[in-house]
Amino acid sequence: MTRVLIVEDDADIRSMLARGLEAEGFSVGMAGRVEDALSAARDDAPGAVVLDITLPDGSGHDVCRSLREGGYPGPILFLSARDEIRDRAEGLALGADDYIVKPFVFDELVARLRTHLLRRSESEEPRTLVTAGKLNLDLNTRLASCGEASARLTPREAELLAMLMSEPNKPVSRADIFEKLWASQGGLSLNVVDVYVGYLRSKMADFVRHGGPILTTVRGRGFMLDLRGQDFRH
Repeated sequence: MTRVLIVEDDADIRSMLARGLEAEGFSVGMAGRVEDALSAARDDAPGAVVLDITLPDGSGHDVCRSLREGGYPGPILFLSARDEIRDRAEGLALGADDYIVKPFVFDELVARLRTHLLRRSESEEPRTLVTAGKLNLDLNTRLASCGEASARLTPREAELLAMLMSEPNKPVSRADIFEKLWASQGGLSLNVVDVYVGYLRSKMADFVRHGGPILTTVRGRGFMLDLRGQDFRH
């Protein structure tokens, strides 16, 4: 039975979510503060976390960041009334798997939760290494490396990089990237692709100095991992 940690300061919403998830066959832990959430995540080892942003002693962003930096591997789903694109982008950039806006449909929350849990279970296999030229990406640990340089990626950054690595030296359109990685979430625009390309470029800056590929923009065609004539395999 998968245990889900609900981090929500509103007691009514917290109780509603707990009753609903238990009826769906999950076990539930609850917290209403950042400190309690981190303690529960450490002690109970939940399989997934449903996380509000606004908490009385800090932000859900703090919880997400701490969990990912501590190596927490399970799905993290933000559930928040904040519906601006920048709020969604920030939450996903911190390592969350999904972002659901309040008011929400409970059945949709459960469906997304099950989808992310299924993806996690399917990925729990021996390390999978993707290689493009001198660039390596471990899909299990989400560690990208080139020579002596390395960078830890968020789940979505790793998915984006793997997509570009699968077709090096070939432009991939914003629309294709968005359709594969973000279309199912709703409420996001194509701009989220540019945001994440920016995140990747920043993390890959040291790779170029070690002879790694360049993440380039091909005007009117999208983005491309330019290997500059290197051999590749994937």
